[in-house]
Amino acid sequence: MSAGAGRWDDLLARLGSAAVMAGVGLGAMWLGGWAFLALVAVCVGLMIWELSSMLAPVHRRSALGVAVLAAGAVVLARVIPLGLALPFLLLPGIIAMARFEGNRRLFSIYAALISLSGIGLVVLREDFGFVWLLWLVVLVIVTDVAGYFAGRMIGGPKFWPKVSPKKTWSGTVAGWIGAAVVALLFMKHTGSGIELIGISVALSMASQLGDISESAVKRKVGVKDSSALIPGHGGLLDRFDGMLAASVVLLLIEQIVDFPPVPGGL
Repeated sequence: MSAGAGRWDDLLARLGSAAVMAGVGLGAMWLGGWAFLALVAVCVGLMIWELSSMLAPVHRRSALGVAVLAAGAVVLARVIPLGLALPFLLLPGIIAMARFEGNRRLFSIYAALISLSGIGLVVLREDFGFVWLLWLVVLVIVTDVAGYFAGRMIGGPKFWPKVSPKKTWSGTVAGWIGAAVVALLFMKHTGSGIELIGISVALSMASQLGDISESAVKRKVGVKDSSALIPGHGGLLDRFDGMLAASVVLLLIEQIVDFPPVPGGL
């Protein structure tokens, strides 16, 4: 097999898994309500289980417990007022601080971000509707896909080779350009203002930071993938690390700018 062919040998598995995830995800996003909440809760639980398995592999029973607790906390946050549910969202990290023998702070911080990102996605769907949730999902996917293909076709200088050897500057910039194109398409569809371009590129950057941060965690513990749940993609954390970061940053953006941005907002 040539070196060029080797660069694409995982593409078929990636596309097949992506098609399944897209079907399930889009269906739940469209339905909203309990269907989407259940999907997010399951994903949050599985990602925290993966995180536990990476950072504290000897604590398998505790890993399962904090994963179930995290998933339940996401559901609880939509049943009772969010302010009352916040302690339950942070509880998995507190338990890990008490029971895990290593990587306690890293797990606690990362677990809190996973839970908050899940709530952020649910709130985005409930408060702003299907279209804006679709915008965020498409934005993160385009950032990843543009980076994947540009990085392999163009190559060039590496972004941070010690942490993520395959990530290049060409792929990184391609992700930003892709995000801007997504913003233009949604501006036309929704009538939103030009600030959507800046917000989209900022969230693209956040998703890339989420990707590189997860790579740093894997490098720290010496694993290639967070798990083997998704053929061609590794684990849920490998697939949704960018979405986690983008969702959390969008929660912050909503507090400092008008969202969705209105026309003539300059």
